[in-house]
Amino acid sequence: MSFWGQLGFQDSFSGLGFELAFFHDHAMFVLVLVSSFVGYMMICLLKSSLSSRFIVEAQSLEAAWTVAPGLLLLVLTVPSIRLLYLLDEVVGPMVSVKAIGHQWYWSYEFGDGTDLISFDSYMMSGGDESSGGYRLLEVDNRCVLPYGVNSRILVGSADVIHAWALPSVGVKVDAVPGRINQLGVYLMSSGVMYGQCSEICGLNHSFMPIGLESVSPKVFYHWLVC
Repeated sequence: MSFWGQLGFQDSFSGLGFELAFFHDHAMFVLVLVSSFVGYMMICLLKSSLSSRFIVEAQSLEAAWTVAPGLLLLVLTVPSIRLLYLLDEVVGPMVSVKAIGHQWYWSYEFGDGTDLISFDSYMMSGGDESSGGYRLLEVDNRCVLPYGVNSRILVGSADVIHAWALPSVGVKVDAVPGRINQLGVYLMSSGVMYGQCSEICGLNHSFMPIGLESVSPKVFYHWLVC
């Protein structure tokens, strides 16, 4: 959950969230380093009274300003590609849940079709802050997943394009009509996470939040059975 005045990312509940935050800090370090160096050189050139009218070539300098940016791009590219593969990897899921986007609410399905458990998740009217919920984010039925277990989210849509996004988990996938997208989730601790549809899906686009509750495997299976 983010708060007013917060400059960094939300607290991560998954390994992917930590990886995304680390890559952001890594990229910002390189960006600040390059920006500071370029700014320093520009100031030095503006203040310098010297001229280089008699220098016709400097091969070592040309090689340096060609190789250095390439190395910096490699420093950004290698962890970025690694993270992209990790985001698309789904490793042996123990739990599968199907999230279907509607205008304007989410429905969730647990099971393999023979013993199907399904429910709809609507935004709480008025926010109901008195019950401890967040305005425009709290839902009447949260999606429940166990932590410490590989889970799989199958995302689809019944009408228009939606997006199932949870910033604190580090996942975002489009819900496309007639298509099923999947993503892997590995939660690391218990808690409640909130997200929103990240596609402009219609008039009430901003009123279909996502509520995910992370519990222990024992509590999850008790909730699933009862």
